[in-house]
Amino acid sequence: MFRGTGTALITPFNEGKVDFESLEKLLDFQVKNGVDFLVVLGTTGEAATISNSEKNEIIRFCINKVGGKVPIVVGTGSNCTQTTTETSLAALSLGADAVLIVTPYYNKPPQEGLFRHYESIATALKGGRIIIYNVPGRAGVNIMPETVLKLAEISNIVGIKEASGNMAQIDALIRAVKAKREDFAVLSGNDDQAFHIVNSGGDGVISVLSNIAPKETSDMVRHALDGNMEDARKLHLRLFPLMKGLFCETNPIPVKYAASKVGLCKNELRLPLVPASQKAMAEVDKAMAEGGILQCVMA
Repeated sequence: MFRGTGTALITPFNEGKVDFESLEKLLDFQVKNGVDFLVVLGTTGEAATISNSEKNEIIRFCINKVGGKVPIVVGTGSNCTQTTTETSLAALSLGADAVLIVTPYYNKPPQEGLFRHYESIATALKGGRIIIYNVPGRAGVNIMPETVLKLAEISNIVGIKEASGNMAQIDALIRAVKAKREDFAVLSGNDDQAFHIVNSGGDGVISVLSNIAPKETSDMVRHALDGNMEDARKLHLRLFPLMKGLFCETNPIPVKYAASKVGLCKNELRLPLVPASQKAMAEVDKAMAEGGILQCVMA
């Protein structure tokens, strides 16, 4: 179910409120251009600044619009095991196909604490699917391959979004976990490593880039999964400047600007995030032009 390209969806805002009209446009754009699944209310979706009532509205809206066409994954992680459990149960009760749970931030638990965190939640969800999210740059803790290997023994933990940026660690994880459980999805959490991770035996990407380039990102990953390396490599290299440009400032600041440029939503974020600087806008403009994304989206 979670193989290929999953878009880490932005949350559009208009005058401080969730912009459901733009969200519908974004969902249609994603499905039309062939993404394999959608991830809502993650880091890119500014979940940290969205209220619980708004989150429930967003989940219901997304499932009503595209549920059944593509799987919907909902970000539910926090640094409290009980809170994460309750939020995950709520998302699954609304129809989510899986939950994406980030490693607990700020607490900095040891590996045993990380294992017990996910084990406890998995037990409480009674079969509800979990994707682990490893992003030490934000969370301050790195879940190691040995810990993931233990968690892969739990059937409803179905994969990991790997954003450690450490290819040696990711290669070690793929080597170990695929020998034990072929259906455990290893998904890149960084667009610029998706091509490499798939070539190492991974399963795809949870992508920021695909907010504005869903077809190109999906094609790149699909070619790589199919063994069509030359076409995958061409797309990777063409899109590489934009992969980097969308992280020239804190995500999702640059991608919100890029999405506004192509008419998908307003360039509005919630504090403490602010709109892109002039320098960042210039970098994103240049990368979009090099990748031909503006022309593709507007066509």
